[in-house]
Amino acid sequence: MDKTLLFIVNPRAGKTKSSAPLFDAVATFGRAGYLVRVMLTQAAGDAARFAAQWGGDYDLVVCAGGDGTLNETLSGLMQLENRPPVGYLPNGSTNDFAASLRIPSSVQQAARAVVEGTPHPLDLGAHNDRYFSYVASFGAFTKASYSASQETKNALGHFAYILEGIKNLDSLRPYNCRIEADGETFEGDFIFGAVCNSTSLGGLVKLDPSRVKMDDGLFELLLLRMPKTALDLQNLITAMTRMQYEYPGVIFRHVQHVTLTTQAHIPWSLDGEFAPSVERVDIDNLSGAVELLR
Repeated sequence: MDKTLLFIVNPRAGKTKSSAPLFDAVATFGRAGYLVRVMLTQAAGDAARFAAQWGGDYDLVVCAGGDGTLNETLSGLMQLENRPPVGYLPNGSTNDFAASLRIPSSVQQAARAVVEGTPHPLDLGAHNDRYFSYVASFGAFTKASYSASQETKNALGHFAYILEGIKNLDSLRPYNCRIEADGETFEGDFIFGAVCNSTSLGGLVKLDPSRVKMDDGLFELLLLRMPKTALDLQNLITAMTRMQYEYPGVIFRHVQHVTLTTQAHIPWSLDGEFAPSVERVDIDNLSGAVELLR
């Protein structure tokens, strides 16, 4: 009996408007013995709905699009008791997650990696009642990732995020909050915070690959304190560029659970998608929540 595959495609993602690579991917799945059903997303929320509604009826669910499409697909699958394995064909403007997992950037090669690959457990994050696959962040760099238009992202790629990042001390605003992480507490003014499972955030902040494991049941917590002077800011940027996490303004930990409480207005970005400010955010690592074929 043929195996079945649900292929969720975001036709608007990415730099290329050609559908040829996606046709090739369907052919690759077919040759590997899969009966393929293709679902095209038309609006935000479609990928999550498709995955939740039909994902459980298929042997394999594959999505093609950017990190946001993957986030939705995984969020939809999290509604299911029995989750099929997942494949990801990165076809967006920034594919941080794929880069971290060493998934090929070519759609055709990624499709081959899905059918020839083995399932690897993947940790997901729960951010209150929402999910993320590789990063929940606030502060500098964050707003740009969800406020830049798709056209801008396509045209500029990583620069769309960087433009809104650290320009100078005046453009940075402090976010006052209290963060509890596996028994430690950090308080004060931060310009950036991320709970992540990735080596690349917005193509800008790079984490040391030797210190990030995607399936260890732990997230990487990165907090940057508000610099006092322009020189402090320059030193902080230099420290991040060189991955010097011991620098005084940098907090870097491997953690399972994070609770952030604040009276300030702190909007979040989950895999580049907007999440509104709330007074308390609980973030948990859902160890091995899904199996990713790669």
